[in-house]
Amino acid sequence: VQLQASGGGLVQIGGSLRLSCAASGFTSDSYAIGWFRQTPGKGREGVSCVSALYGVTYYADSVKGRFTISRDDAKNTVYLQMNSLKPEDTAVYYCAIDDDLAPCALFPSRYDAWGQGTLVTVSS
Repeated sequence: VQLQASGGGLVQIGGSLRLSCAASGFTSDSYAIGWFRQTPGKGREGVSCVSALYGVTYYADSVKGRFTISRDDAKNTVYLQMNSLKPEDTAVYYCAIDDDLAPCALFPSRYDAWGQGTLVTVSS
């Protein structure tokens, strides 16, 4: 099982980025995929996840209405579209797999494998 996160970069306040999480070694539609972020000195914060069944999604309050998670099972890829970015969105973003058919949740301990992270920097 491998996850490859990409799409991070430097963006101005109010701008947009789309992160991608490409999965290999399994079929992504059998797993929930979560996005988390981390800044220096802080724990890993859940951002959004998409469940294995029915594609049910969940968002942290801090990103609700600005971020959208989606999955393309044909490409084994999950996307995180991030709009109206704020300085507080600056972090390293990680994607992760939860091999549970239950509705996804943003608890890092539930996730079984992690990608390497991609840095998002929002500046003025």
